[in-house]
Amino acid sequence: MVPANAHALPVLSSRGLGKSYAMGEVTVQALRDVDFALREGELVVLLGPSGSGKSTLLNILGGLDTPTSGEIRYRGTDLSGATEAELTRYRREHVGFVFQFYNVIPSLTARENVALVAEIAPRSMRPEEALELVGLGARLDHFPSQLSGGEQQRVAIARAVVKRPEILLCDEPTGALDASTGRLVLQVIDRVNRELRTATAVVTHNAPIAGMADRVVSLRDGRIASDAANPLRLSPAEITW
Repeated sequence: MVPANAHALPVLSSRGLGKSYAMGEVTVQALRDVDFALREGELVVLLGPSGSGKSTLLNILGGLDTPTSGEIRYRGTDLSGATEAELTRYRREHVGFVFQFYNVIPSLTARENVALVAEIAPRSMRPEEALELVGLGARLDHFPSQLSGGEQQRVAIARAVVKRPEILLCDEPTGALDASTGRLVLQVIDRVNRELRTATAVVTHNAPIAGMADRVVSLRDGRIASDAANPLRLSPAEITW
């Protein structure tokens, strides 16, 4: 079965992407010759064990890091040689990030945490609208200490999507959560992808999560080991681990 968006234009793409780090006298090759594309409306799961390069790839795709070799393109524009100011603008206007740890500000309410991003983005939705999207419309004025871990992660997702990003990058979004809470968070990511048509990439080492993807990309030793369409995209509620 070919996903409906299989022939959509790439929002993000890389060719021959490489990333190396110097660790004393040793050079660590985190990524090796990676060709990758993320298309409009697509949900891709990047799967692999710790050290496989998936988080490094996500950070480069999001403009948080730069490659050592190869190229990365956003809608055809080469980001490989972009200045820090250009990368900051790219992150601010086009990319939403969700990390394993929520990074919400304890002294601000859910609404205020989301409003921080809404105020600096050029075409943002209202914070209340973003929180409603993630199922927290009744928790607008609660502080993080009054919210569960899953609710705090949903605040983080609302903060990421309030700017209406074209790209949503999620790095182990369920890593700090139990399975039932993790499924609720995945349902929110799935809803954002379906309703906003946001090109979404989810990094995980948890293989069952791949069931919710349009496409599954497996990494091993800094290389793409496989890249295949998912024949049947599951609802997160159907996933068990």
